[in-house]
Amino acid sequence: MCLAVPGKLTQIMPADEALAGASGVVDFHGSRLTVGLAFVPEATVGDWLLVHAGFAIAVLDDTEAREVWELVQQDEAFLADIAGGPPPDEP
Repeated sequence: MCLAVPGKLTQIMPADEALAGASGVVDFHGSRLTVGLAFVPEATVGDWLLVHAGFAIAVLDDTEAREVWELVQQDEAFLADIAGGPPPDEP
């Protein structure tokens, strides 16, 4: 299964060979992650990005980002997995 989640670009950093170009910090409603921006060179700080496997793969408008995030929120176990913690009601 492939999964991409929306996050807001908060910072752009210079090119990095390991990430095949520029990278940026993306905020996923409080969790921040450095991602590659090679596939979205048009991205600017404040844009919503769709991120998969450590790379931004698309720029989203506010409506698209909100709709995707609402779908993600419907599954608490999924959210716990993204955050790296155990699903609800598990030790």
